[in-house]
Amino acid sequence: MMTVPADCVCAQDYEHYFAARVDPAVRAYVDGSAADGLTAARNRASFDRHLLMPRVLRDMRQASAATTLFGTPFAFPLGLAPTAYHKLVHPDGEAATALGAALTGTPMIVSTLSSTPVETLAAIDGAHLWFQLYAQPRWPDTVRLLRRAEAAGCRAIVMTVDAPLNGIRNMEQRAGFRLPAHIEAVHLRDMAPLDGPAMAPGSPVFQGLLAHAPTWDTLAAVCAATALPVLAKGILAPNDAEQAVAVGCAGIIVSNHGGRVLDSTPAALEMLPHVAATIDGRVPLLVDGGIRRGTDILKALALGARAVLLGRPVLHALAVGGPAGVAHLLTVLRTELEAAMALTGCPRISDIDAGVLAASTVSPR
Repeated sequence: MMTVPADCVCAQDYEHYFAARVDPAVRAYVDGSAADGLTAARNRASFDRHLLMPRVLRDMRQASAATTLFGTPFAFPLGLAPTAYHKLVHPDGEAATALGAALTGTPMIVSTLSSTPVETLAAIDGAHLWFQLYAQPRWPDTVRLLRRAEAAGCRAIVMTVDAPLNGIRNMEQRAGFRLPAHIEAVHLRDMAPLDGPAMAPGSPVFQGLLAHAPTWDTLAAVCAATALPVLAKGILAPNDAEQAVAVGCAGIIVSNHGGRVLDSTPAALEMLPHVAATIDGRVPLLVDGGIRRGTDILKALALGARAVLLGRPVLHALAVGGPAGVAHLLTVLRTELEAAMALTGCPRISDIDAGVLAASTVSPR
């Protein structure tokens, strides 16, 4: 039985244990980023550039980090971002992750590339699931995934829009990562390949690889094909956010795919205020990429997010401590957020605004 090491007290500790324990090729897949890793590094650095302004003597007697998304209350504004193939780091895969999330009342976005069926996860007591969708080359296959998510009780659809092909991930290439034979994307059995033949290093991209890439029409069709709220994940440009709302999206996830697809992009946090200014509260904004502390969550909320999503750290905690590790990590982040709220004078999530940030570190909207 896996136990959480006594000196694992924050997300970075789990990352250090993860690096020491897992196969180097698996680490390259999980922690690798596109090309030179500039975007991935920028995601993290963008949080460090913002400083918090302590505000004192506020009445905190009724304080709470609770929030509501799409009509459902949550204990704090964090969800699990969609990540693939959890069985790479734990034998129970996504089932172990979902258990840890359920124990803390945290919503989990199940990946199209999950190594565990969504139905198995839905059977876990207390699980609150959304489903991440990669649009398939054949429209009927996309509809099959939507209907499967609906039948399993998923509460929202998250369509990833920023990865029509895999990023060029040199760390992964150097490590020679290959998906083990016993692990597969179980939701894609009997479906056409997602993006055709695998792209070998140095091979041309424009030779049929993008023939079935989704378009704005695809996103509009997904929104029309389900009664569930649809969020577009992978938006950085404000005009793209505007278009996503126009075609029917109920939410936007500001994201650069954790720096795994295109290198040299702005950090998600850097673009969040600009997207927030454009959307002006019409739909909820979520953000991912680089979050490692409760103070990071506070900063994201101050810059316009309704909630944040956590990706790689969840896999780190899963590999090190199993479901208990996931639950512990989420509890630590909630505790850090609540402490940061208290020390910046914010008794409620609705009290968090740009005033918690030192003025010199706030990007103009």
